[in-house]
Amino acid sequence: MMNRCKRYFLAVFLAGVAGGAQATDQIRWLNDWLPAGDKAIIYLAVDKGLFAAEDIKVEIMSGRGSSDVVTKLATGAADMGTGGLSALLQAKAGATVPVTAVLSVYTKQPDAVFVSADSGIGSLNDLKGKNLATATFSASNVTWPLVLKANGMSPDDVRVTKVDPGAMGPMMSTGRVDGTINWITKLPAFNALMEQAGKQIRVLPWSDYGFDGYGLSVFASDRLIKEKPELVRKVLAIYRQAQQMAIEDPKQAGSALKAKVAEVDANVAAEEFSASIPLIQNEISERDGAGVFNPALLAITWKWVAKAQGLTEDTLNPADAVSGDFISK
Repeated sequence: MMNRCKRYFLAVFLAGVAGGAQATDQIRWLNDWLPAGDKAIIYLAVDKGLFAAEDIKVEIMSGRGSSDVVTKLATGAADMGTGGLSALLQAKAGATVPVTAVLSVYTKQPDAVFVSADSGIGSLNDLKGKNLATATFSASNVTWPLVLKANGMSPDDVRVTKVDPGAMGPMMSTGRVDGTINWITKLPAFNALMEQAGKQIRVLPWSDYGFDGYGLSVFASDRLIKEKPELVRKVLAIYRQAQQMAIEDPKQAGSALKAKVAEVDANVAAEEFSASIPLIQNEISERDGAGVFNPALLAITWKWVAKAQGLTEDTLNPADAVSGDFISK
């Protein structure tokens, strides 16, 4: 009888252990666009086993823009992901959206104008009378007129042609347009095309012309924050660890992305991530701390969004859209 009891309790104990071993946390991660070097951090974290070490299973998905990420997090189709902070602020200004930004990634805006180095264009003012190409559905298109106005120019001073993203590089390299509106992270691909034409690129970052504020950020659904705050904290710690690894060695970031997405060129992906480093690591991140949302810069970010959407600044308190509770200072 005693042996039978011992066997019973042993079986219960082992079943409990087995059940605990299966209690893996799961995260559905949604990037704001298709796989590329600027999205490599999450792939590197998976490739290096950082999530597995914490018993976290990650499913990586690709969205179609930052607004898509906000929508899918809010509706429960994803748990965490990346997107431009402006998209979240815009969404929260119009409705109750159960999504919160929990980590700043880009402390500078990535928008820029690419021109040929021999074009004679050295500043924003030199673009008067010129023709630029931009992607038809680029979020930059909304802010561009405001950047011009902030620098004493009219939107009519610069002709902007909306085209398919794949056409922009060839149009610039062949001289059909004077420049393009892009994210700085796209510089490597455009450099390759221009080099084939025997040309070099000059970059005019919008942040040099007053367009300050937070760009790419990590979002989390409020449901996840409420139900599993410790999981959010763990995921962010892993993301930041992988981010630092990628900064120290962009090639391993490109290789990790290639390992998961075969059609990606690992070298190009590494160059794309390298192009994003100044947006992540700069005087702002050094001043405020990596991942932190500074209230003053947050207010400036919202000011630009409000202007672009024709809203008054009191429509939203931008501090309500972010949380610094899940990262170690």
